[in-house]
Amino acid sequence: MLSNTCRTSVQALRVGGRHVSRGLKTKSSSADAAQAAAAVKGTDNGDTMRPLYLDAQATTPLDPRVLDTMMPFTVGYYGNPHSRTHAYGWETEKAVEEARKEVADIIGADPREIVFTSGATESNNISVKGVGRFYKSKKKHVITTQIEHKCVLDSCRALEGEGFDVTYLPVKPNGIIELEKLEAAIRPDTSLVSIMTVNNEIGVSQPIKEIGEMCRSKKVFFHTDAAQAIGKIPLDVNDMKIDLMSISGHKIYGPKGVGALYIRRRPRVRIEALQSGGGQERGMRSGTVPAPLAVGLGAACRISQQEMEYDHERITALSERLINKIMNALPQVVRNGDSEQTYPGCVNLSFAYVEGESLLMALKDIALSSGSACTSASLEPSYVLRAIGADEDLAHSSIRFGIGRFTTEEEVDYTAEKTIKHVTALREMSPLWEMVQEGIDLKNIKWSQH
Repeated sequence: MLSNTCRTSVQALRVGGRHVSRGLKTKSSSADAAQAAAAVKGTDNGDTMRPLYLDAQATTPLDPRVLDTMMPFTVGYYGNPHSRTHAYGWETEKAVEEARKEVADIIGADPREIVFTSGATESNNISVKGVGRFYKSKKKHVITTQIEHKCVLDSCRALEGEGFDVTYLPVKPNGIIELEKLEAAIRPDTSLVSIMTVNNEIGVSQPIKEIGEMCRSKKVFFHTDAAQAIGKIPLDVNDMKIDLMSISGHKIYGPKGVGALYIRRRPRVRIEALQSGGGQERGMRSGTVPAPLAVGLGAACRISQQEMEYDHERITALSERLINKIMNALPQVVRNGDSEQTYPGCVNLSFAYVEGESLLMALKDIALSSGSACTSASLEPSYVLRAIGADEDLAHSSIRFGIGRFTTEEEVDYTAEKTIKHVTALREMSPLWEMVQEGIDLKNIKWSQH
């Protein structure tokens, strides 16, 4: 039996649909889910309302339909999916395998090529370190870019400490790599190229298909971190010649603590496992697969696949609305990253002569970010913005607006109006802004220290 507290929270989030032994393929619509999510989003927390949420690149709210699918596997169907001697194990194993197929379907893969992990960070570590170490006797060169997620960059640095040679490709000012430089960097001893699909800070989308075809022609494995792309843009691992792909649950309205790694079977990709244990997931990721989380990831992939076109069209409209409102009202606003080859839900803007942290504090009733949640503890300017050539002042003045499935038009309008108001106020307090308004070129001023 559920406790009263648990039952109340489930009822608040439920959007319809009936429980069956698999748990639940609900027939509820995205509109129902949005209504339920809005009810939770607007919940009073003490005496103050929670801020609006526009940080979808950091994480996304759990879709109520996903929770609906997960719940039976947390309270009723709680068997270990690796228990082969009784019904408790069989029923959860069946649900996990159905979820594996749902993850595979969204990227055009075979279910046997999907390995459940704790998230994209672990998937990235397994890909970079696992491939590198397995083929190190013949190949000890890895290629990545300067704007990858920190876990990929740190994994590459770990390999450097083991004697590997790593090439960190620069990107153009729009954030896109140059294919010619990639081709020139590939060597006979290159084992892996790791380039993310959609950047988590500036939203640019790399030419994944062209990269995959180049790597296949050179007999080099291609890994892509697709945490910010899965379920948002169409991906096909066979058409794009992708050999390894990292997936995160909580970036597609699924649960936190679960992800997946696609590992190609033909031509076969071999990896060295990072942890020892019971040999689950075909020995590539030992540890009990958390059935409720895996089922949740599968449901999130299924819903995202069904609603991808609708979500993309709606998020594009909201993104354009936000950008146009802000840029039409404020001068000297720069959009970071390519404006065309991008995922519209990630909008990174720099406001000249405004300190990003000051703007975030002024916009305290809106949940925003000045960059990646994984590196936000650092006061250094974003390494991604520095890599695309942004001035340090502009890099410090950037704000990332993350628009998602449950973002409303009213929230976008409110955010734009508040941003315009506070940027104007902060600039009025800035002596540098005043000097610029008087026509003074700040770059030609020789500043003296006292």
